[in-house]
Amino acid sequence: MKGQISKSCISLMITVLCFGSLLITALWIIVDNSNMETHGPPSPKKIPRWPSPLCKGCRELLRKVRGSYSKTWKKQEDNSKKLSSQLRSQCHGFDRAIITQANTPVGSKILFSLERRKTLQVTPEIFSTFSKENLFQNKKWDTCAVVGNSGILSSSSCGEMIDSAQFVIRCNLPSLGKGYEKDVGIKTDIVTANPSIIWKNYGDLEGHRRSFVESLRIYGKSNLLLPAFTFARDVPRSLRAVYTAEDFESPIRPVFLNPDYIRKLTLFWRSRGQRKGALSTGLKMVSLALEHCANVHLYGFWPFSIHPFEFNAVNNHYFDNVEASWILHAMPDEFNLWLQLHSQGVLRLHLGKCQPGSN
Repeated sequence: MKGQISKSCISLMITVLCFGSLLITALWIIVDNSNMETHGPPSPKKIPRWPSPLCKGCRELLRKVRGSYSKTWKKQEDNSKKLSSQLRSQCHGFDRAIITQANTPVGSKILFSLERRKTLQVTPEIFSTFSKENLFQNKKWDTCAVVGNSGILSSSSCGEMIDSAQFVIRCNLPSLGKGYEKDVGIKTDIVTANPSIIWKNYGDLEGHRRSFVESLRIYGKSNLLLPAFTFARDVPRSLRAVYTAEDFESPIRPVFLNPDYIRKLTLFWRSRGQRKGALSTGLKMVSLALEHCANVHLYGFWPFSIHPFEFNAVNNHYFDNVEASWILHAMPDEFNLWLQLHSQGVLRLHLGKCQPGSN
């Protein structure tokens, strides 16, 4: 009898000890998690996964960005002038970036930039849509802002600084006004429009066209830059954009990007390590700015889904969160180029909040 009681007591003690151990472990985990939440980086939004092409190198990238931004940025005149001179002598953006009636006469053949076996002979009708003047011939600006559309611009307060630039380039028909002015400004001298946007958002302009014209009003009398000769399918879309602007008497001025310039630009950057993917609109516009502007500032050029300083989620665009596609362009590689040129004092890359007088 006593033996049975002893065995029961021992069994009870073991059960109590095991339960106590589990309870202590659970309390330790709760306390530890509480400390992690208290002392971890601020995260007002759920942090999404990094895009798969960058997963292995995301920590290294963040270290590079934070390292560059820990130093006071200073323009390096020698580096800036050297790259500008090289772009000018090898790519000729000053007279070849835009198709004009002077550099592309009737009867000449246009070779598509990404369909290199296809050409288009310039007819009188197509010739009539070409610009009569060159936007960049003998042009130099002191300060240029090239504005991408990354969600990193949200709550950046960069609008005033962007609008203070002498020349402002915006990419791919971004949403302006609508309360975004404080972060992205509104001034526009050039706005690009990828023909795929005309297809996706405006039904290729084969039906009602007023919504397209209405969307252009926010850009005022700026130049609408169309890469009309990337693929053969882009030509009719781009021509319809020109005709629509004319028919509705829009103040915006459509012009065509020259595929010959794009080929030269591609060779230029390939020789400097940018060997993956087709050049993005951003890279083309920054290249033009580097050739024609004494001081180049980049805003909204952050293609990743986590903020480099705050570690919170970043939308693909400041005006929407349509999923990013890196099928055609090597965006991580291009961003590394911007970071490199920023570190060399060639251009200034803005990733954090903008402070008055810090331009």
